[in-house]
Amino acid sequence: MRQAGELDESVLELTSQILGANPDFATLWNCRREVLQQLEAQKSPEELAALVKAELVFLESCLRVNPKSYGTWHHRCWLLGRLPEPNWARELELCARFLEVDERNFHCWDYRRFVAAQAAVPPAEELAFTDSLITRNFSNYSSWHYRSCLLPQLHPQPDSSPQGRLPEDVLLKELELVQNAFFTDPNDQSAWFYHRWLLGRADPQDALRCLHVSRDEACVTISFSRPLLVGSGTETLLLVADQSPLIVEWRTPDGRNRPSHVWCSQLCDLPAASLSDQLPQHTFRVIWTAGDAQKECVLLKGRREAWCRDSATDEQLFRCELSVEKSTVLQSELKSCKELQELEPENKWCLLTIILLMRALDPLLYEKETLQYFQTLKAVDPMRAAYLDDLRSKFLLENSVLKMEYAEVRVLHLAHKDLTVLCHLEQLLLVTHLDLSHNRLRTLPPALAALRCLQVLQASDNSIESLDGVANLPQLQELSLCNNRLQQPAALQSLASCPRLALLDLQGNPLCQEGGILDHLAKLLPSVRSILT
Repeated sequence: MRQAGELDESVLELTSQILGANPDFATLWNCRREVLQQLEAQKSPEELAALVKAELVFLESCLRVNPKSYGTWHHRCWLLGRLPEPNWARELELCARFLEVDERNFHCWDYRRFVAAQAAVPPAEELAFTDSLITRNFSNYSSWHYRSCLLPQLHPQPDSSPQGRLPEDVLLKELELVQNAFFTDPNDQSAWFYHRWLLGRADPQDALRCLHVSRDEACVTISFSRPLLVGSGTETLLLVADQSPLIVEWRTPDGRNRPSHVWCSQLCDLPAASLSDQLPQHTFRVIWTAGDAQKECVLLKGRREAWCRDSATDEQLFRCELSVEKSTVLQSELKSCKELQELEPENKWCLLTIILLMRALDPLLYEKETLQYFQTLKAVDPMRAAYLDDLRSKFLLENSVLKMEYAEVRVLHLAHKDLTVLCHLEQLLLVTHLDLSHNRLRTLPPALAALRCLQVLQASDNSIESLDGVANLPQLQELSLCNNRLQQPAALQSLASCPRLALLDLQGNPLCQEGGILDHLAKLLPSVRSILT
């Protein structure tokens, strides 16, 4: 009948016999929509209203057969979207009824959000609705999630404030609510997930974090607070040298030209006069037009480099800024969670939350205790050991960056920390010496190319199999890779892009067992003066 174009009410009757038993039949819903569209032009308004009413009743019967039918909910959205004056209040009542039967029916939650948006229901009313469901049963992840969508709408932050952060009084109230939930049922994950969202960092404000100028490389490098794609039709960067705009091409350090925290202007882009050593100084300024931000630094005569950067310690990059009131509340929560953990020693959500609370309060003060809790958590939740190792590595690297900046040095020691992953490498733009020895790293990521000032890299006694990340490092002079898992000389190919590499230590790697390996490496890396095997 469909192929013959016989789209009339008999098709509705036939398809209803099948859909009434099995609503998950998308082709038949499509067919019904075609029929209804054709009947719109043939029926009087009264007849059409009766037809739509019957269709809505039929849809309810289908939902009783399968309340999680994608096709049925979608068809209801389509139908109401074509009505001149839908009864949205009735639809909200329908949602409430179905959520009483199954409060975790995310299809119904999606439909309720659609109805609330179409009916312009105030977010405060929807928040009150989630209150009623959460009060009835704390184990309602959909309600908690809906709160995380509604609260930023109810409490939008001024343009000057980081986006995604709730006002403090609201945050404190939510923390009290969610604490009641996970103390009532410590093993239910819903409230713990919401608690983690509340503790999450707000999106950082757009900023130019660092500007570095190298006379030797005739290169300007900048780092941002978030990954950007710089170029034609995207983000625009202006480089001004001694009050004169320069036309340069910005590239990522790894050459991939994907969204990146770090961008460079290469040697060929800067005229020699702009970096001459004849004048007392040169002033460089980078202007990020979209982010309404800029950085400026002065390269003095006789100096090989200059930079200007935001401090990670000042900017609170790795934790929320806490007022005295909020710190007091979080301290109280930390104490309560530790008391709960004594009662529930194998509750993984409680252990993870204790770690996150300590991170929010003072990552350096609680570092030793945090590591102990990670050890306990891995024993309790061995299925997620790899994830926990990576999270632990992330926190340790954040702490190391803070310690380095407090000491105002450009040397970073990360040896013997049992690291499994590297992150936040964009924060290491100015580091000259990096020690990654005696960890569990299997690769050095491409983001390592952000270390534009790196001269010495020690990565011995790991499990490194690939060196793809050790590329395009203009200042790298020494590289130690003893006792890793490099199998073939071809794995070292990327090192040819490091023009100043002079010392390479490969002792203890499987590739050193190959015959004539030194001759092979000498041809592969002709600029390296000393290769130890």
